[in-house]
Amino acid sequence: MMSRLLSHDLPRSRWLALALVVVALALLLAPFLFPGAKALSVAAKALVFILLVASFDLLLGYTGIVSFAHTMFFGIGAYGVAIGSTALGPGWAGVGAGTAAALAISLLLSLLIGLFSLRVKAIFFAMITLAVASAFQTLASQLSDFTGGEDGLSFKVPQWLSPGFAPFAGPDGPLEILGRAVDGRLITYYGLYVAVLVLFLALLRIVNSPFGRVLQAIRENDFRAEALGYRTVVYRTWSNVLSALFACLAGVLLALWLRYVGPDTTLSFEIMLDILLIVVIGGMGTLYGAVVGAALFVLAQNYLQDLLKLGAGAFEGVPVLSQLVSPDRWLLWLGLLFVLSVYHFPSGIVGRLRAMALERRP
Repeated sequence: MMSRLLSHDLPRSRWLALALVVVALALLLAPFLFPGAKALSVAAKALVFILLVASFDLLLGYTGIVSFAHTMFFGIGAYGVAIGSTALGPGWAGVGAGTAAALAISLLLSLLIGLFSLRVKAIFFAMITLAVASAFQTLASQLSDFTGGEDGLSFKVPQWLSPGFAPFAGPDGPLEILGRAVDGRLITYYGLYVAVLVLFLALLRIVNSPFGRVLQAIRENDFRAEALGYRTVVYRTWSNVLSALFACLAGVLLALWLRYVGPDTTLSFEIMLDILLIVVIGGMGTLYGAVVGAALFVLAQNYLQDLLKLGAGAFEGVPVLSQLVSPDRWLLWLGLLFVLSVYHFPSGIVGRLRAMALERRP
């Protein structure tokens, strides 16, 4: 049953299986294990990034295509929900219309980019996608009447997703489970969890289908795949389209969680760099690397400063160490951790764990 659920792509490593179970259970029980608004927001961001990075890995890890336009489709999904909810009101009609419009725009743009750009060499395709993404970000910042400009758009979500909504409230207040109130925020989080789980399993099924095998063949040797009769441009184009659609849905989920969308939350180049870092840390061409890499990266990004504060207090008064462990140096330590992870795990964490498991087999 588990093999079918995972599309027969098992972790193939006990340590990797344990890591995946720990991440899945931690995210499932996050509202009860880690109280506080920040912890829940970190868990929600990790879920969104798991889907976003997995969709990019379909493009980079499985097809060998480097694209810098991924955050554009991420932003289209988020802006679609925001604009739809603003125009039609805080209901499911606005969310549905915005999501449908965002998916349609993402489909059209990714198809055009794929058809016109995938015939060129890899470096030129990467530059074309970077130019398109930059143009879209500039457009979103300047169309203030439509997108809110640099200030972005704040919108209201359907009642069931509203933080103040308590569907099981009684005379003593909202229903509580393990000390956690069952409200719209909790419903939104578990809706996010289920959506990411379903979409991740769908991606896993795609990469382990005959279509996914052809993509891997194109990644390894596109000339040989072409010689075997596969139209590589068609397969690359569909890989680009599918990756864009899943990224668009990740943007939809982020917008519903934040109830706000702006250029910095979805369209910034920093997000694209984060995606690339997570793919490298987790391991390209695995999808499981998106789960492990996103969880570790989001945790480090949000709690590294807190750890450095503890270190700064412990080494207070020590001339050099007190400056090195200052919370202001968190980006330095994050970069150092990335360099160490690449040095010790050149094929990513997932690739390294699978290689270790293979070495132990007789």
